[in-house]
Amino acid sequence: MTKKSFLRAFRDSLPIMAGYLALGIGYGVLLQSKGYSFWWAILMSVTMFAGSGQYAGVDFMASGASLLSTAFMTLIINCRHFFYGVSLLKKYRGTGLAKPYLIFGLTDETYSITATTTLESGVDPKKYYLFLTALNHSYWITGCVLGAVLGMFLPFPSTGIDFAMTALFIVILTEQWLSNKEHLPAILGVATTAVCLIVFGAEYFIIPALLLISAELMLLRKRLEKPADEVSGND
Repeated sequence: MTKKSFLRAFRDSLPIMAGYLALGIGYGVLLQSKGYSFWWAILMSVTMFAGSGQYAGVDFMASGASLLSTAFMTLIINCRHFFYGVSLLKKYRGTGLAKPYLIFGLTDETYSITATTTLESGVDPKKYYLFLTALNHSYWITGCVLGAVLGMFLPFPSTGIDFAMTALFIVILTEQWLSNKEHLPAILGVATTAVCLIVFGAEYFIIPALLLISAELMLLRKRLEKPADEVSGND
């Protein structure tokens, strides 16, 4: 069961591996361009494992931002994980000593797979979640270190590298759009975010957008779950 769980997690993680290696290399190069050695890449990727947070952290460190402001901005950037966690309470129940690491290692990509994947017989969900999280973490660490090392020997302009995380989110949205027949959540998410961006500005729109999106999805829960129930009933 352990072998089967690992192989399934490895198979599902392959698309993420490609993305994380590329994004991690970009992060390592960006970090090196700001004057930080590859040791920083190792330390931050092992202890933070937050792509967008780490990209933003480079600018925080380079600008000499205070610890308080850095902590606050990191909370704002990653506060979406609170909403991820609510939907995974049932799946992560009973994971024991692995739960703290599963919480720490929850990323947008890991959540996307964990929340939507149906596991076949013989795959232990708890082991699968742990393997998936650890594999994705290892890809990110490897990419960050490779980028930092390459940046030492192959210096080149880092302009535009920080757009990599935005590009990844667009890819995830596109993949979810193509793989699901119900597009209302995506439409609500984009529309609500756009409105909040206009109303609250670029610095403060994330939390209001997440709260409004969560409220909208809760109100429309029965409407959104109905197609899934019908599909499962036909099966």
